[in-house]
Amino acid sequence: MGDTVWLKNGDRLTGEIVLMDSTKLLLETSYAGSVPIDREMISTLQSDHELLVKWPGGNGEASKAVAAGQPGRIVVSNGEETTVELASVTRMLRPKPFLQDLEWSGDLEFDINYERAERDTDDFDLALNNQARHGPWRHNLKADYNRKFRDDVRIEQDWSAKYALDRFVTESRFWQTRYEYQRDWFENVRRRRSLGAGPGYQFWDNELGAFSLAWLLSYNQFSYAERSDKAFYALGMQWDYTRYLVGKTFELFSRGSVGKALSGVEGYSVDAEFGVRYRLTDWASLSMKVETDLVKDFSEDLDETDYSLGLGIGW
Repeated sequence: MGDTVWLKNGDRLTGEIVLMDSTKLLLETSYAGSVPIDREMISTLQSDHELLVKWPGGNGEASKAVAAGQPGRIVVSNGEETTVELASVTRMLRPKPFLQDLEWSGDLEFDINYERAERDTDDFDLALNNQARHGPWRHNLKADYNRKFRDDVRIEQDWSAKYALDRFVTESRFWQTRYEYQRDWFENVRRRRSLGAGPGYQFWDNELGAFSLAWLLSYNQFSYAERSDKAFYALGMQWDYTRYLVGKTFELFSRGSVGKALSGVEGYSVDAEFGVRYRLTDWASLSMKVETDLVKDFSEDLDETDYSLGLGIGW
């Protein structure tokens, strides 16, 4: 039996409640996919599934079931029944189990820019993000490819691949092992390789988003176009942040790393992206993002910032 949402106009919708934030309730249905509903239109609701319900004074109740109450109210059941004003509920979402079967998610984004003026410019970007979780293991794969022509002359070309394996030892703490490879045909820093490991902490991971940090000790190899290769150890911090808004219609995201060399060279690096994604359908989205790539030592080898608007597909 599915969850039920009653609207103030008398309509009734069935499906599975995914989350409710300050403005929307997201209902997953078999007949219309994900349906966002304005909270102001909801009279009451019912669910036989476990939900995390938060309201002032409730301290985030893990409810075994939610029953429909009088208009504007719900009854939260967890051993005892508590009647709660629906307007006072600040958050409602499905809990995520610590250990679960295989769960796979990701997105593929592409951005093509053609500029025809005094100087013609063709710019093509492709980005892939994948994450798979099974039991205490989590796999993270990210790949990017960029190519740019000006008047039919190639002026930029680079690609990168990053893989991280997380092993959770508790619900929040994990150990991460990470490998990264980056190749650039035009910048002074032509190749970058990095292998690192270290502890991480998952601050939250639920239907409203996720946020994690990892601190890594890594061994790095840099190959230059005009200088000899360098190898060094570094300390770094990785972050991965996602926050859904307006019933998952909008997504704020940021992921990247900062690092400081310990030996061999003096300097630091920043590799980060920040953006917002607008959900067009269950599988299509429009995104705007800023990417920065900085490698700084005595010669200030690399300093790039890219702005992009693209389409993507998600799963």
